[in-house]
Amino acid sequence: MDREKLRRYKTNKKELEAVVQDLDDLQADLDAVEVVAGKVTKSMDDFPYIEEHMTVKMTDPERAAPIKARIRKKEERKAKLEAEIEEVETFIDALPEGMDKQIFEKAYLKGMTQQEIGEAVNLERSSISKKIGAVLKLSHNSHF
Repeated sequence: MDREKLRRYKTNKKELEAVVQDLDDLQADLDAVEVVAGKVTKSMDDFPYIEEHMTVKMTDPERAAPIKARIRKKEERKAKLEAEIEEVETFIDALPEGMDKQIFEKAYLKGMTQQEIGEAVNLERSSISKKIGAVLKLSHNSHF
C-alpha cells in the first residue's frame, strides 16, 4: 500500500458520490429521450429463413448514443474508484487490532489530522507520523 492511495481515500469517496449522482442524472436524461420508430432486419422464424424488415420502437439513436457513451465512461470511473476504495479498506481491515489500526482508521478513513489523532490517542504528532511510516514500510516489504 502506498501513501498516495491512502491520501486519495476521502477524495475518492466524495468523487464516487458525485459519479453516482451523475449516473442517475444521465439515466434520467436517457429515459427522457423520445422513442422513435426504427427499422431492423431479421430472418423469418421458419424455413426458408428469408430476410424480413420490421419496425421497432427505440430511443432516438442520435440523442441516446452520446448519453450512453457518457454513462459507459462514468461507470468505468465508478469501478476504478470502488476498486481503490476497497483496496484501502481491505488494507486497513487487515491490520492487527491495536494502536496502528486505530491510527490508520482515524487518519485515512475518518480524515483526521496527525495532530488530532495524537490528541485522541495521547501521542505526539511525530509519533503518529513515525507509526504510519513504519507500517507502510513493513507492508511494502512484506506485500501486505
